[in-house]
Amino acid sequence: MSKEKIKVYLYTRVSTAMQIDGYSLEAQKTKMKAYCDYNEYEIAGEYEDAGKSGKSIEGRIAFNQMMDDIK
Repeated sequence: MSKEKIKVYLYTRVSTAMQIDGYSLEAQKTKMKAYCDYNEYEIAGEYEDAGKSGKSIEGRIAFNQMMDDIK
């Protein structure tokens, strides 16, 4: 009998235009996906907020959508 995979949601965020234009979001996704593959997690959703501060969840549309989807 196979073990049921743990479902996870990926959330990436950068706050500056320099990070948006660079590779930061892709680098975050690549590392998270590799971690999920290694641990045999099932990716249930992916969310991204570009150019959003980490200070507050206000204005982070993708983060709030992810939280709603998890419920």
